[in-house]
Amino acid sequence: MSHTMDVKIYYEDTDCGNVVYYANYLKYMERGRTEFLADHGFVVSELADRGTVFVVVRAEIDYRSSARLGETIVVKTWIAEKTRTSLLFSHAMTDKASGRLIAEAQARLVCVDPHGKIKRVPADMGEKIL
Repeated sequence: MSHTMDVKIYYEDTDCGNVVYYANYLKYMERGRTEFLADHGFVVSELADRGTVFVVVRAEIDYRSSARLGETIVVKTWIAEKTRTSLLFSHAMTDKASGRLIAEAQARLVCVDPHGKIKRVPADMGEKIL
């Protein structure tokens, strides 16, 4: 199962060369994960209200080409691995018009309680997202 979403590149996303600033891909990944979870019935704010929070403990990005001002990129998100206490999200970002690969990324998120103590991923979540 995967989720895709479009991200239009605005001036605010770019550096002085009209290329997407490298750290903004982390924002696009976060949006992709949030929407992936929502598509599967898990609203991040509602999870937090129930005492379940996910924190990023590792993120990797391989930049393949540059996204530029005015382009629209497609962010594809899926879960590559689930453990008792973590989820490994994978992301592929491509140019919508050409299909050109822009970046590939992964982020491991650990499930914690409101005090930051590691806990198990909720059972109903594991059943619905894999």
